[in-house]
Amino acid sequence: MTSGVVRGWHHDEGWGVLDSAETPGGCWAHFSALRMAGYAAAEAGQTVEFAYEEGSQDGYDYRALDVTIDGVPRVDPAPQPPGAGYRSRLNILFEEPQGPGPA
Repeated sequence: MTSGVVRGWHHDEGWGVLDSAETPGGCWAHFSALRMAGYAAAEAGQTVEFAYEEGSQDGYDYRALDVTIDGVPRVDPAPQPPGAGYRSRLNILFEEPQGPGPA
């Protein structure tokens, strides 16, 4: 974890940039990384603690993984089974045509 400051936040798009000495050029942060109740967003100038990884995202060399805003109670997401975020299912049922069909 490192300490930083919110440079700016795009409320309409759900992401922003965090600045710290450990993430030169800024660290991209998505609203899903904010550990708070309700509508997850930040404001420019707020101080934060965050974990990050190296990886290119929208022109930034770092991505935030876990962000806590100072003075805002931390709320962790509910535990999910392994791989739950990457599971999906699609069922397609083909029915036999009824009535006269094409000649």
